Amino acid sequence: QVHWVETGGGLVQAGGSLRLSCAASGRTVSRNIMGWFRQAPGKEREFVAAISGSGVLKNYADSVKGRFTISRDSAENVVHLQMNSLKPEDTALYYCATGPWGSRNHLEYKYWGQGTQVTVSS
Repeated sequence: QVHWVETGGGLVQAGGSLRLSCAASGRTVSRNIMGWFRQAPGKEREFVAAISGSGVLKNYADSVKGRFTISRDSAENVVHLQMNSLKPEDTALYYCATGPWGSRNHLEYKYWGQGTQVTVSS
């Protein structure tokens, strides 16, 4: 079964940076609209960012705009999420998935992986 694999999480101090990666197990990520979501304990899964199949269009949650950058590397078949100026409130399990362009509803996305934990200490 197809699913995405997220890597790159870790523990970082506030103000630091991390780069998350999302790769597909068994298929190419090219041409798929890819989204990043996150879920903190006790909270609902929330939209973080999305990128179009071409990589030209990008969409960000207001809470990460200006700090996070989503990109895709078609040659390496990977989608990245560069996270700068991290804050303790960014602490969550981060997931990638594929879904329809313009949607921020995690219920409309599919092929979820296990996620990668990001922990930001103050």
